Amino acid sequence: MQDGRTTLSKFLIDTLDRKPGPESASGLSALLIDVAASIKTISAALTKGALGGNYGSAETHNTHGEEQKKLDLATNEIFLQHCEWDGLLAGMVSEEMEGVYAIPDAYPRGEYLLAFDPLDGSSNIDINGVVGSIFSVLRVNGTAGDAAFLRPGREQVAAGYAIYGPSTMLVLSVGNGTHGFTLERDVGNFVLTHSDIRIPEDSCEFAINASNERFWEPPVRRYVQECKDGKSGCRQRDFNMRWIASMVAEVHRILMRGGVFMYPRDFKTPAMQGRLRMLYEASPMSFLVEQAGGMSITGRERILDVKPQALHERVPVILGSKNEVARIGRYHGEYDRGEDKPYTSPLFNERSLFLPDPV
Repeated sequence: MQDGRTTLSKFLIDTLDRKPGPESASGLSALLIDVAASIKTISAALTKGALGGNYGSAETHNTHGEEQKKLDLATNEIFLQHCEWDGLLAGMVSEEMEGVYAIPDAYPRGEYLLAFDPLDGSSNIDINGVVGSIFSVLRVNGTAGDAAFLRPGREQVAAGYAIYGPSTMLVLSVGNGTHGFTLERDVGNFVLTHSDIRIPEDSCEFAINASNERFWEPPVRRYVQECKDGKSGCRQRDFNMRWIASMVAEVHRILMRGGVFMYPRDFKTPAMQGRLRMLYEASPMSFLVEQAGGMSITGRERILDVKPQALHERVPVILGSKNEVARIGRYHGEYDRGEDKPYTSPLFNERSLFLPDPV
């Protein structure tokens, strides 16, 4: 398929509906077209900015106790309206809803489950910053209760995100690599512009919220300090640090040019294992990153192997360029085994040029 000439519909038909194999993808392409329609509608609403009347707080809180924006609720409703009617879904869950959304009785049930974060990075809305939407698709296995969604991310049949920036892009994987589509607003089509995205295995960029440094575990501190030491340290090259406060924006940059995104476990809130939601953020983004040749871990295990225990469970996330993520994983292993040996310069050992000889 050629970049700039293949629409999302043609891509899905060629990839799924005409794909030979024992496992049918019946209905998946149609479901993803509905998801794309949701993204187009959200893109149009965001383009209106403050003129759309949806800025500011909704004066409500989600299941995590976080304040909801008006656009959090509006975009959640857009996903529900576009995807509930087509007979392809057995149920939906969202970061903005406490439990499973049952398909209304007026509509037939289907064989798929949809999990989504309708507006990632919504704290950026009031400053006209970059935001996005994230989604994940599973095949239903039995009834569409909570347990149906509580499965390892490796069982996803599709995952993707939209990024609403200078242009609107949909980045998608159905298990055959990661591909980017740009919205051609004049005709309303998503067009393939970034086929088979590959993340460089090495990078000189990392993204982390440095204000939480005092709460990090030692392996994360070790890695970040090495990056900050740059050419004068053991890495022998300079690194750049980024932080946008939107997972979609961070992951998109990594897919386009490499890097590492870290929202590690910290002890700011000791009862929490991590900050990002497994079903709505960590799992779909890890699927995309791995399909693009990257790596995604909690620090100690592959995220796509983690089986969530609750709909809104959170996990630590470290993902991006393969060699950098592997290094961070190795640091966690060395720390857990008591083998952690931070870098020190021989110039500053006990018999240093800069210290007097012991008496």
